[in-house]
Amino acid sequence: MSTKFELTAEPRAAKGTGASRRLRHSGKVPAIIYGAGKQPMMVALDHNLMTRHLANEKFHTSILTVTIGGDTDQAILRDFHMHPYKPVVMHVDLQRISATEKIHMEVPLHFVGGDVAPGVKVDGGVVTHLMNEIDITCLPKDLPEFLTVDMSALQINESVHLSNINLPEGVNITSLAHGGDDLAVAAISTIKVVEEAPVVAAVAVGEAAAAPAAEGEAKPGEAKAGEAKKGEAPKADAKKPEAGKKEAPKKEGK
Repeated sequence: MSTKFELTAEPRAAKGTGASRRLRHSGKVPAIIYGAGKQPMMVALDHNLMTRHLANEKFHTSILTVTIGGDTDQAILRDFHMHPYKPVVMHVDLQRISATEKIHMEVPLHFVGGDVAPGVKVDGGVVTHLMNEIDITCLPKDLPEFLTVDMSALQINESVHLSNINLPEGVNITSLAHGGDDLAVAAISTIKVVEEAPVVAAVAVGEAAAAPAAEGEAKPGEAKAGEAKKGEAPKADAKKPEAGKKEAPKKEGK
C-alpha cells in the first residue's frame, strides 16, 4: 500500500494566463482536480509544499487525500508541468479515484542483485536497464510505490522480462494483461573491446618509404658519399696530394 499524502487546496475562479501568473507570484500553484463522476474543479495548491512532494518518488505513486473546503477526495497525481529552466511548478493535474474502480499508473522499477549476478561477478558483464518504469493496473488499495526487479540469478547475455517481475496481489502489468509482448526490462551483456589498427604509424612508415632520399644521404644499403662500404677500404681523395709529395710550383706568367 502506498504512503498517503495530504493536500489542502483552495478553489479558484479566475482563468487565463494572467490569473495563473498572479497566482504563482503569490506562492500558489494552479491545479485542476477531476474524475470519479464529479465535475472538474480549478484549485490552487501551496507551491513550496508541492515542490517538496514532487521531489519524493513515493508521492508520484501514492493515494493523495485532497481537502477542498469541507470536502475530502482521494486522488492520484496524474500530471504536472515545470518551468523550462526555473524550479517552478507551473500546473498540476489531480485525478479523483474510487475505492472500487481499478486505476492504471506508471510505477518505478528498483533493480537489485545486479552486482552479485554470475554474469557480472564471474564473467565480468555489465548491467543494462532497458526500462525505468512500467504501467500497472490495480485497485487503489493495492497500488505499490515501486516494483522490484531481481537480477541476482542472471548469467552473461541473459535478461529479465516483464513476466519475471514478482507482482503484489491484485496488481497486473497493463501491457501483458492486454496481450502485449513480454519485453525485457534489464540485461547483462558482454563488454565489447574494439581494437583500432595503428593507422598513424602505418602511414608514417609508408611516407618514409616513399619519400626520396635527401641529397647527399645514402639510400638503405648504400654508403654515403666519401664513405667506404662495409668490407671495403676507403678510397683516396683524388684531389689531395699523396703523402710525402709536394705539388710542383706553378710558373708565373711573365
